[in-house]
Amino acid sequence: MSGTPEGAAKTAKTIKAKYGEDYYAKIGSKGGAQNRPETRAFRKNPELARIAGAKGGRKSKRTKGESYEKEF
Repeated sequence: MSGTPEGAAKTAKTIKAKYGEDYYAKIGSKGGAQNRPETRAFRKNPELARIAGAKGGRKSKRTKGESYEKEF
C-alpha cells in the first residue's frame, strides 16, 4: 500500500503511536524555526529577490495558457 492514502494513514497512525500525538507539530516547528527571518537573504535584500524572480520568469518553460492569450 505504499504511496496510497490508506498507506499514509497507517504510517501516520504508527508514527503517532511510536513518537506521540504531537510528533508532526514538533517536526514542523523545528523546520520553521531553523532560520531566523531577519537572517534570510531575500528579507535583507528585496532587490535581490526581485532580480532572482525575474530570472526565473524568463527561464520558465511553462506556457502562458488560453486565458493569458485572450487578455492580450
